[in-house]
Amino acid sequence: MMMVSRVGNSFARMAACFSLILAALTAAIRAGAQTPSPALLVLEKSDEKLAIVDPASLKIVGRVPSGGAPHEVIASDDGKLAFISNYADQRGMLKTLSVIDLMAQKALPPVDLGALRAPHGLAFADGKVYFTAEANKVIGRYDPATNQVDWALGTGQNVTHMIVLSNDMKTIFTSNIGSDSICVIEPGGGRNGWNVTAIPVGKGPEGFDLSPDGREVWAANSGDGSVSVIDVASKKVTATLDLKTKRTNRLKFTPDGRLVMISDDGGGEVVFVDAATRNERKRLKVGKGPEGTLVQPDGAKAYVALSGDNAVAVIDLKTLEVTGKIATGNGPDGLAWVQRK
Repeated sequence: MMMVSRVGNSFARMAACFSLILAALTAAIRAGAQTPSPALLVLEKSDEKLAIVDPASLKIVGRVPSGGAPHEVIASDDGKLAFISNYADQRGMLKTLSVIDLMAQKALPPVDLGALRAPHGLAFADGKVYFTAEANKVIGRYDPATNQVDWALGTGQNVTHMIVLSNDMKTIFTSNIGSDSICVIEPGGGRNGWNVTAIPVGKGPEGFDLSPDGREVWAANSGDGSVSVIDVASKKVTATLDLKTKRTNRLKFTPDGRLVMISDDGGGEVVFVDAATRNERKRLKVGKGPEGTLVQPDGAKAYVALSGDNAVAVIDLKTLEVTGKIATGNGPDGLAWVQRK
């Protein structure tokens, strides 16, 4: 009996040891799939998932449910959270922002925006999430610390789509597809405390960006193939570039302010424009349905979501050539960059 007991104890110790080794191996495997820093976030719109990509290997290291009709994604400044706008589809105009824990790679409870419907454009500044609510002609601000929408302001414009903040966070810009305008929203006097100036541009402005020096806004007009250049100080269009694109979707400056890249969803191209001379530098074929665009903070590479190819194109911004592609799920669109601090 004593021998049997000793053997049983030995097996028990071996089993416990094996369990510890297995747990350690499991932890190691999980650690290998952790969200890297930096990381590229890709919304797989048709699959309703967020893909987390290692930009060094161009491999997807994790996927998280994104909530319904995901269109845009933004990361918090500390790289711990991602916020996704749940826009509109056959279910109607949605009213939530999905929240993703990027470290645990899991969805947190979504933010219910109440009466604010069809959130789309996103920006993160000073610890808060700014968003557009198309159905209400409104922009709003969500504070993750209090879990409250703590501010909202009407634009008076139709289909307020995308949103950009100035570097000093004092000025807000929106593109308004249905009203053919760009809004400049600044602190002002009176009860409202804000002044909204709607600047007429080309037809259907959608993607737009503020130049790194804060002096100009460039708006890609999806309805007429042009780009409107706005002088921020005078709030006037100073130039209109006829690029003859078929349907411009997004527009981004490079961090040095020298180049502007415009994705042409209808033409399968990315158009590069010299910001100083306003001349076209290159028209690059990238694939089917280029939509969301992103430029690395160091300006070395750009990424373009190809909704028709289920891929993201990687572009070398020195050579202006496609150097790689990331295979994704169905309908990639919104992109964001994550850098932990």
